[in-house]
Amino acid sequence: MSETLIKTLLDAPYVSGLGVEFDHRGDELTGCLPFRDDLVGNPLIPALHGGAVGAFLEIVATGSLIVAQPLDRLPKPIDIAIDYLRPARAADVFARAQVARSGRRVANVRVEAWQGRRGAPVATLHGHFLITPKRENSPA
Repeated sequence: MSETLIKTLLDAPYVSGLGVEFDHRGDELTGCLPFRDDLVGNPLIPALHGGAVGAFLEIVATGSLIVAQPLDRLPKPIDIAIDYLRPARAADVFARAQVARSGRRVANVRVEAWQGRRGAPVATLHGHFLITPKRENSPA
């Protein structure tokens, strides 16, 4: 089911419009926001628009929750806090999420985005998501 939910997420018009890609290896999911000129918010630097970076972080959080455990439907954000740490330059952005806690209804997720060097993040997300874990007796 996780493949179906990941496909549903990636096929959503907003997500596909941003061009988000996932690389899933083992239990890790890395998201990539490929650079495009229309994502630039400040042409003087140039830097990516904060809204595009924030949306990308939320998409990676959602994808990581789908991969972390079997779910019946896409997670829904309850609250999200994003820290913009430095300008995201005109280059690809990568992100990984860590599911800090996943209960029966709510999951706590942290996401870190970087360019070039993972040790120098450009933005972080901390959020709570409403989840619907798959029941043991529900069909696959």
